[in-house]
Amino acid sequence: MTAVPDQVDTVAVQVRYFAGARAAAGVPEETVRLATPVTVSDVIAAVLDLHDEGLAKVLPACSFLLDGVAVRDRRAEVPAEATLDVLPPFAGG
Repeated sequence: MTAVPDQVDTVAVQVRYFAGARAAAGVPEETVRLATPVTVSDVIAAVLDLHDEGLAKVLPACSFLLDGVAVRDRRAEVPAEATLDVLPPFAGG
């Protein structure tokens, strides 16, 4: 029998949705807690698990900001207490 750790390290990530992503998620923001290490892809997968197909349709077109910096690599590690902004394409002028 192998020992199971009493406590698993986790990271809380605040996810903020904007425009169409907010409408699809049905909430303006939420906090997800994931076991470390956490990548941007892990956070995206977690929010997809929390919501219906409406958000799944919007997310592929979205860009993301991690603590205010554009995410170019979804394998980027997410630090504890980070904020991930979900930004669908915007139109207008």
